[in-house]
Amino acid sequence: MIGSLDGRAGTTDRVVPARLARSWQLVSALRLDEARGTLADSIVIDLEDAVPTAQKSAAREAAAGWLSAGSGWVRVNDATSAEWPVDLEAVGGLAGLRGVMLAKVETAEQIEATRAGLPAGTRIVALIESARGLEAAADIARSAGTFRLAFGSGDFRRDTGVGDDPLALAYARSRLVVASAAAGIPGAIDGPTITESADALTTAARHSRTMGLTGKLTLRGDHAALINDALSPSADEREWAAGLLEGASSGDARDGSYLPMLARARSIVALASAFGPLAS
Repeated sequence: MIGSLDGRAGTTDRVVPARLARSWQLVSALRLDEARGTLADSIVIDLEDAVPTAQKSAAREAAAGWLSAGSGWVRVNDATSAEWPVDLEAVGGLAGLRGVMLAKVETAEQIEATRAGLPAGTRIVALIESARGLEAAADIARSAGTFRLAFGSGDFRRDTGVGDDPLALAYARSRLVVASAAAGIPGAIDGPTITESADALTTAARHSRTMGLTGKLTLRGDHAALINDALSPSADEREWAAGLLEGASSGDARDGSYLPMLARARSIVALASAFGPLAS
């Protein structure tokens, strides 16, 4: 555990809408106690990588039990897997299901097939984990079933041989950001950072935000507070936005850059309201 991350105050007790959710904690369906008390905006019950093949059935039962009494997202196995239709049948009709995260998406058709196997309106986060998936990101983002894109950075690196340096992954991250914006869907979710350092995690999450990603996967609940803070408007940004909007209300018009600045200020204030106060 990261001692410096333990005991951090949560940013808010309110439920953050999934379109704005910053921290997405993946929790094995076989270890759901790890989800209790988390500060993550969204819990993703994992039926895929975190579950050995022999335990898939038990994992689905555990996920169904959780969703019968609570709520969460579920990462289902990829659409080429024999486990995929069984996953959809097991969790698709449960009242606590907030949506599914589809592993290893490589085509828009995989999103549509998943959408057809779920109740109408079920949200799907498309996890892009390969070169083929990245090349199809624009089509996947435009699919009517896609709610958000997410970056499976670990599998992507294994597929492509790319290193973990931020510069090496900048192209992939930018493709997801641009594809999301062009399709008019909420911002993309970055991959997890595996680290024992609070400073390294904060730096990585701030880099995600600089790249235009608005969420981040994590495998650890004690990472959530730092991710939430790093992907929220800073205290300085909030102060700037409030001051600009106060001037706007008094008719303080400026040059041609004023309207874009005003739009940014309104966006910051709206996000700050949705997220609540920063952790101290």
